[in-house]
Amino acid sequence: MTPSSPYGPPRPPDPRSAYRGARPALVRMHRRRRRSVLLGLLVLAAAIGVTVSRGGEPSTEPPATTQGGMGHGGGVPHPVPTSYPSVGAGRFTAADGDTPVYGTDGPLRRYRVVVERGTGQDADAFAARVDEALTDPRSWIASDELRVQRVADSGAADFTIYLATPVTSERMCAEGGLTTERYTSCRLPGQVIINLARWMEAVPDYGASLETYRTYVINHEVGHEFGEGHEACPGHGEPAPVMQQQTYGLNGCVANAWPYLDGRRYAGDIVP
Repeated sequence: MTPSSPYGPPRPPDPRSAYRGARPALVRMHRRRRRSVLLGLLVLAAAIGVTVSRGGEPSTEPPATTQGGMGHGGGVPHPVPTSYPSVGAGRFTAADGDTPVYGTDGPLRRYRVVVERGTGQDADAFAARVDEALTDPRSWIASDELRVQRVADSGAADFTIYLATPVTSERMCAEGGLTTERYTSCRLPGQVIINLARWMEAVPDYGASLETYRTYVINHEVGHEFGEGHEACPGHGEPAPVMQQQTYGLNGCVANAWPYLDGRRYAGDIVP
């Protein structure tokens, strides 16, 4: 016989006591599950938000209206695409310093180099690239009929070479009656205007390096300043004359950046 308790007969265990003892653990478990679900939903929402904002954000770069795509054809490696602004400040920074005189004979043509502010391009670096093109023995000085020199003083310059954003270059070219559709470069009397988009990307299917295109566009537009007109491709597989409008296509020719090849002026038929 079970001894009686001074407090009365023993009571059966309350089934609710087990629940009360386990409740904090269950609550913590449910809270952890809820936090995990909420965290997963937040991560998913963030991922969707990033995708929408990137895909739906309108581009500030106007589309090319004459040619599509910006790749280089011919299997030639091309630089990783670099972002650049479509419009800048409309004001320019000039490169410092003067260069020696290059060329053996003929009148001296002095040029100044400036870069639009807000393009992310350095005026001195651009000027060095221009100098490299214009003072090369395959460039216009090979004629022995002119010499060139870069100067910093605008009053001493015969013409200025601009690096300008697509919007600014279009506006500048339009002032001289030329239509570029924010795509091409141009030349006006005393002004050689290089479109930043072409400087950064060249043109589709050019079949040569970006550096080759940059040399071409400098020599082509400066050639206009020196009195040269447009020329046609002389034949399939032949080098394109530097005064051919290579930006619009090679028409069967091979990209070429120089007016002189093997010491002789290389040209095609004059385009009316």
